[in-house]
Amino acid sequence: MNWMPVNTEFATLLPMAMFIVVSSITPGPNNVMLAASGANFGYQRSVPHMLGISVGGAVMLLLVGAGLGQLFEQVPQLYVLLQWVGAAYLLWLAWKIAHGGRVQLAQASPKPLNFLQAAAFQWVNPKAWILSVGVIAAYTNPGNYWASLLLGAVTMLLVNYPCISVWTLFGAMIGRWLQSPRALQCFNCGMAGLLLLSLWPLLAGQL
Repeated sequence: MNWMPVNTEFATLLPMAMFIVVSSITPGPNNVMLAASGANFGYQRSVPHMLGISVGGAVMLLLVGAGLGQLFEQVPQLYVLLQWVGAAYLLWLAWKIAHGGRVQLAQASPKPLNFLQAAAFQWVNPKAWILSVGVIAAYTNPGNYWASLLLGAVTMLLVNYPCISVWTLFGAMIGRWLQSPRALQCFNCGMAGLLLLSLWPLLAGQL
């Protein structure tokens, strides 16, 4: 009898993992930035960025599930403020991508996003919020809530990383072909444009 809740959680493991795979591997702000990072810095130098996304997403899921989401429901202005901070941060990241990478030969060597920056970015990433809320709403069990929430966070951590790695590898492959500074700059501008497009759902909800 005591094992029934645990068995129920593991019964939802595969559907939840598939949901995380689809949410993680489809285009979004994280993956656009990783493609640009792979092209400009290579896969190895982008590993802290990827780890920050995966760990940050798992921690975010735990904290939202632990009650932070209720705080935003009680103080909606706080969530609106977070959205606008996120929009401003995305604009800065788009500018950094468009002007970053190997094209800055005359300036100090640019660096990819580090672990803490990538982890913090999840809190202003609309897609990360959708993923966290989706896992909590669809795959947690009220009868064994904390165990199911922890299972969701662990699954997020393990499944997300290989999915986002695909985008970094894609960017690294593209970077090998883009040997001229002009070609790489065009690629960076394209990635920055896609990142700006990801702002549309946020702005549409506020305008």
